[in-house]
Amino acid sequence: MKKFILGTAMAVMMSTAAHAETIGVSMALFDDNFLTVLRNGMQDYAKTLNGVELQIEDAQNDVAKQQSQIQNFIAAGVDAIIVNPVDTDATAAMSKIAADAGIALVYVNREPVNIDSLPEKQAFVASNEVESGTLETQEVCKMLGGKGKAVVMMGELSNQAARMRTKDIHDVLATDACKGIEIVEEQTANWSRTQGADLMTNWLSAGVEFDAVIANNDEMAIGAIQALKAAGRSMDSVVIGGVDATQDALAAMAAGDLDVTVFQNAAGQGQGSVDAALKLAKGEAVEKKVYIPFELVTKDNLDKYQAKN
Repeated sequence: MKKFILGTAMAVMMSTAAHAETIGVSMALFDDNFLTVLRNGMQDYAKTLNGVELQIEDAQNDVAKQQSQIQNFIAAGVDAIIVNPVDTDATAAMSKIAADAGIALVYVNREPVNIDSLPEKQAFVASNEVESGTLETQEVCKMLGGKGKAVVMMGELSNQAARMRTKDIHDVLATDACKGIEIVEEQTANWSRTQGADLMTNWLSAGVEFDAVIANNDEMAIGAIQALKAAGRSMDSVVIGGVDATQDALAAMAAGDLDVTVFQNAAGQGQGSVDAALKLAKGEAVEKKVYIPFELVTKDNLDKYQAKN
């Protein structure tokens, strides 16, 4: 009887092990508010799945470290890999490493430069960046009545999202309804609240005049708000826009400081990337581009988003 029980227990353990799936996850940077929500979304979703384990690593904004993590995941025998790229221009090499090893690879949140030539068993899960900067800038334009001066804070220039969101801004301001708005300054603050504050301080010190701040993300927008308030400028005299709808951004909006943001569903992207990775690992078909929609957030619908991200 003991042998039978032991044998049954071993069989169950082996069966569980056989169905267990491990996904290696390389995040560009742990110390980023939005990416933290994204990472937590993956972890929370994985806990609801039977036999799915995530091994999450911080690339610390280092491309070489991220490539090394991918190689280590492959050496460890993971079933699939999820990558939030440090540099979207470096993804072709990452794709080749995974493809040569026959391991499924999913890029999340940041669009790889080789999006249109991804190998088999690879996909991209994010939100369509054409929507993000467009929704943000259209609302800023509406609040300005189509006239005025704006400064633009860009994310890391090596990042496709920063380039696309900035292009969105220019495209919207080129339309008939918004062409009365002039961009007087446009510089990068690398997604950073601190750098956003420093950049705004520099603009104010240089005497730059503007009616709106259009930032590629909420962190830079919040930095701009902090610098403006420190300089004594009334927040009623300037329109501030960001992207991501982080909790800090929503708090700033509730306080009357931030005027516009765009909800990027971090948890939805996290869940979508895990689902795509598991399907690709099993040889199932997945769309090369899986988009989770962006949504405009203003004071009018703020309540709907305060429990999200």
